[in-house]
Amino acid sequence: MANPARGKTPAGFWASSAEQHSLIEDAQGVIAGSMLAALGVTLLASAHLLIGGTAGLGFLIRYSTGLSFGVVFFALNLPFYWLAYRRLGLAFTIKTFLAVALTSVLTEVLPGLIPIGGINPLVAALFGGLLIGTGMLALFRHRASLGGFGILALYLQEKLGWRAGFVQLALDGLVLSLSFFVATPFTILCSVIAAVTLNLTLAINHRTDRYIVR
Repeated sequence: MANPARGKTPAGFWASSAEQHSLIEDAQGVIAGSMLAALGVTLLASAHLLIGGTAGLGFLIRYSTGLSFGVVFFALNLPFYWLAYRRLGLAFTIKTFLAVALTSVLTEVLPGLIPIGGINPLVAALFGGLLIGTGMLALFRHRASLGGFGILALYLQEKLGWRAGFVQLALDGLVLSLSFFVATPFTILCSVIAAVTLNLTLAINHRTDRYIVR
């Protein structure tokens, strides 16, 4: 006879349970998600594309002022940590802070380690959007995010049942509307494709009723 307590032991540094990730699993998820997201951002930046959310605002500021994307992205997320702490808990906030910090650092160093030149903007949009979406999916499944609108989208999904991907898609549309001031119509079109690819990846693959591990 199966042991009814099986799979319900508390998770520790290494051992996990059916309901909770272990610390090492969370660390791997945060690092992997940040790496995928940073690579996606690098692809988009190499084609001078934009994206939604705080990353999109970071791109807009970078293209308008020449400031470092990593520094701007990190700073833009600072106001959202209070909402994360109040609504989603200390563990979520810490993991999200680490994910944002690691992504910010990686977006600064990756262009020098992986030089990308002459990439087709449409290809950059599809692969960049998919990579960022997959990275965010990994972070969501380990109770973390890339901050900013991701925190708000995840909070609304948990509280109201709204799909995180669709919520973020709406917010991204607001940010992308600002891109008309700094980009050509073709660049904007490819940026919209990147945003749609990212958010469809989340909307199709992230559902709390299918994936309940914490």
